[in-house]
Amino acid sequence: MTVLVFGSINLDLIFALPHLPSAGETVLGTGLRTEPGGKGANQAVAAARDGARVALAGAVGRDAFAAPALALLREAGVDLSRVATLDGATGCAAIGVDRDGRNQIMVAPGVNLAVSAAQVEDAALGPDTVLVVQRETDAGEIAQLLLRAAARGARAIVNLAPFGGIALDVLATAALIVVNAAEAEALAAALGCGAEPAALAGRLGTRVLRTLGEHGAELGDGAGTHRQPAFPVRAVDTTAAGDAFVGVLAASLDRGLGFAAAMRRAAAAAALACTRAGTQASLPGAAETDALLAAS
Repeated sequence: MTVLVFGSINLDLIFALPHLPSAGETVLGTGLRTEPGGKGANQAVAAARDGARVALAGAVGRDAFAAPALALLREAGVDLSRVATLDGATGCAAIGVDRDGRNQIMVAPGVNLAVSAAQVEDAALGPDTVLVVQRETDAGEIAQLLLRAAARGARAIVNLAPFGGIALDVLATAALIVVNAAEAEALAAALGCGAEPAALAGRLGTRVLRTLGEHGAELGDGAGTHRQPAFPVRAVDTTAAGDAFVGVLAASLDRGLGFAAAMRRAAAAAALACTRAGTQASLPGAAETDALLAAS
């Protein structure tokens, strides 16, 4: 069994701020860190730290950001044989985090937009693979990969973040679509239905999971709605919470857990990620998640 992530690789520049800036405002920060990031890389690290066998297809540039962007992926044991080195800039994100853990994120995709579905061979898309994609790479390449995955029997998880770019009939081939509240509203507008997961699932004919931050998550499918409360923690930085959730959800489904159990484990990992600063550095290991689940 394998979790195969097709997605972005960034180096994050993380600014500690007294408050998030409004339009036109300059805010003097209190600190700066650099850390590997990118939704694809984050989700791959989250799944690997939770014990899954993980491979990543993506790209970095021929620049000084490439090596540090890959450092924690290597440390986590992620298979990087499908990561291309291309002419151009490694993806970069500027992340402002305020004293309450809220964030604002700006991303320069760089060579992430040149990642190709051809980097994933057909043999990697069989029934033993959980494919995870997001929307920080080219939408056309994502669509090609999803159609190939559906034809070969891989279970695909689409984290529709940011929203858009993928035809609704292609989305419907996925085993699961994960959206946050804003993305659910945008998807509902495109489908002409309510933003509740059950309504979205009914229109698409596949499962839809909506994450709600401190209010937990809910899954809609043909059988109704399953709700998973959030684990109460004191948030320090919420930047990687969504990626922790998706990566651990994928790892849990890959090892054979049902959706309810996988959601509970993913919610625990996301809560732990909120309790420490950073992106990939904040992603918990399996033992930490086990401990929180055992105590709850």
